[in-house]
Amino acid sequence: MNFLAHLHLAQLAQSSLLGNLLADFVRGNPDTLFSAEIAAGIHMHRRVDVLTDNLPQVKQARAWFRPHTRRVAPITLDVMWDHFLSRHWAQLSPSQTLTDFIAHAQASIVPHLPDTPPRFVNLNDYLWSERWMERYAGMPFIQNVLNGMATRRPRLDALRDSWHDLDTHYGALEALFWEFYPQMMDQARRQTL
Repeated sequence: MNFLAHLHLAQLAQSSLLGNLLADFVRGNPDTLFSAEIAAGIHMHRRVDVLTDNLPQVKQARAWFRPHTRRVAPITLDVMWDHFLSRHWAQLSPSQTLTDFIAHAQASIVPHLPDTPPRFVNLNDYLWSERWMERYAGMPFIQNVLNGMATRRPRLDALRDSWHDLDTHYGALEALFWEFYPQMMDQARRQTL
């Protein structure tokens, strides 16, 4: 869901882009399934997820969701963090355009797709061709992403309505993003994620 942030932090940490993007599609211990570099990327992705979920800013943001959307707040927020990263890319990563970064990520990942799970291959078919990560900068696309996930997974139908929580608290969510994401970037550069 927060594909852009995972790839961005992976690049800053000089970690496997493939492993960091693939992680949500791998269950259990990746060490026996993938090369050491890819497995390390999967482990980094998992550490980033745990760290992010436990940040005080993220816990605060979850509390802003209404009772019937609160259980999908972690998913909704992951998508929203990518929105802010895409929207503010030039400020956060001035040495490389978002378009160049995405092209680099795609070139690093696509050649390895035959060795990855079919669901991951399917994601990649859309992720690159439909330019998801660039389109994250627009809130209408974020709404489409949430609606698409709700359609594919009916038990997550509350994602459709969680859009209103984002809209209501947009400014406050953006302020929280600026509190924690630059710190995560610093940790990635120091390879302490």
